[in-house]
Amino acid sequence: MNKILNFAIYIYENVEVLDFAGPFEVFSTAGRFINTDKKPNVFLVAEEQVTVSARGGLGINPNYCISKHPDVDVLIIPGGIHNEEMKKQNVLNWINNQSEQVNLVASVCTGAFLLAEAKVLTNQKVTTHWEDIPELRKNYPNLTVLENQRWIDQEKFITSAGISAGIDMSLYIVSQIYGIQIAEKTARQMEYDWIKTS
Repeated sequence: MNKILNFAIYIYENVEVLDFAGPFEVFSTAGRFINTDKKPNVFLVAEEQVTVSARGGLGINPNYCISKHPDVDVLIIPGGIHNEEMKKQNVLNWINNQSEQVNLVASVCTGAFLLAEAKVLTNQKVTTHWEDIPELRKNYPNLTVLENQRWIDQEKFITSAGISAGIDMSLYIVSQIYGIQIAEKTARQMEYDWIKTS
């Protein structure tokens, strides 16, 4: 039996730093407290395995590219300046294909746009950054886009509001997979005041 859960975070040009780094920190920190099965293995995936420039010019080296990476159990799609990424059919196809195979798909902030464009989110209740809610409603009218939500859990699909809300959502994911005590230990280790209610 596989004793590791693979958490893949997709990154791209102008991805919001905390959108991917917050979940990365949560899942990797949680791993310090998990000595049994399903220990998290967290890695970054990009379209190509070359340095990606996040917002603000932070350079990030992905661990894998979309054509070659380990099997994924949990897929995280962060937000950022996503317009160019939404034009890449190979990326959208990869997101769609992965979403059919993984146990859980989550987005942070405007990552919801990528999931919607990839036809992963079709008619669910979702949320995104407050500033982008009108556009998400307009572009994807079959979605029920809710305001004033830190995250929304729709079974296999979880979406969060902007930036720091991704940390709250990731701690919630930890609590669902590993239990509330591990999530609380993780938040304390990070010295983060976890907002536990969505």
